[in-house]
Amino acid sequence: MDTDCTVGIVGFGRFGELAARYLAVDFPVRVYDPTAAIQDVASIGAELVPLEAASRCKVVVLAVPISCLQGVLDQVRPYLTPDSLVVDVCSVKEYPVRWMQELLPPSVAILATHPMFGPDSAAESLQGRKIVLCPVRIAPPRFKAIHRYLIAKGLVVIETNPSEHDRQIAVSLALTHFIGRSLAGMGAKPQEIDTEGYKRLLHILDVVENDTWQLFEDMHRFNPYALEARRSFMEAMQAIERRVG
Repeated sequence: MDTDCTVGIVGFGRFGELAARYLAVDFPVRVYDPTAAIQDVASIGAELVPLEAASRCKVVVLAVPISCLQGVLDQVRPYLTPDSLVVDVCSVKEYPVRWMQELLPPSVAILATHPMFGPDSAAESLQGRKIVLCPVRIAPPRFKAIHRYLIAKGLVVIETNPSEHDRQIAVSLALTHFIGRSLAGMGAKPQEIDTEGYKRLLHILDVVENDTWQLFEDMHRFNPYALEARRSFMEAMQAIERRVG
């Protein structure tokens, strides 16, 4: 990626802020979010701008929930330049890719991504964190430049397709959050008399406690393989319960 490349970020939630903070080290970053405060954006080296200005950047990162993505695509579409690259950061990939292909002009490049980290796990460093890339509609030289940039930042880059991503993430993320929410619902907490296994189980609570219900609901609602993963897990639990009972 060229150092003179401007990056527009639409959405300044917890992840949008994290992305802006890291990207502002290397690029001019313009942020659009009607709820963001100028001083908060300026404090990390970025600039708060209207939607049109953020959408006219060379790279436009859509840091919004998947349930809002279609509406945001409609909003940014009129302002995109012919050489724009639109990047999503949703934790599900099949639906976002389909929507971007349908709603964005053919001249606009598309890169679907899933950063496998968040404001808590990457608060201090990106070193060793994973990011998934699904090159949907992007010239090979541009994709290679982004690939090199991410590796230089210490990230582990995984290239795959949207379907394979969603199949794996239905277990590694959606099911993990499902278990974590279930543990929270039953009131699981540290015990004086515990085991290493129990402490590792409680670690799942740390993974989900700072995430919103919307994120949890979206990763299940929009992942076509999440229901199958939940059903398989519940059936296995019921089978074990019958054996114990």
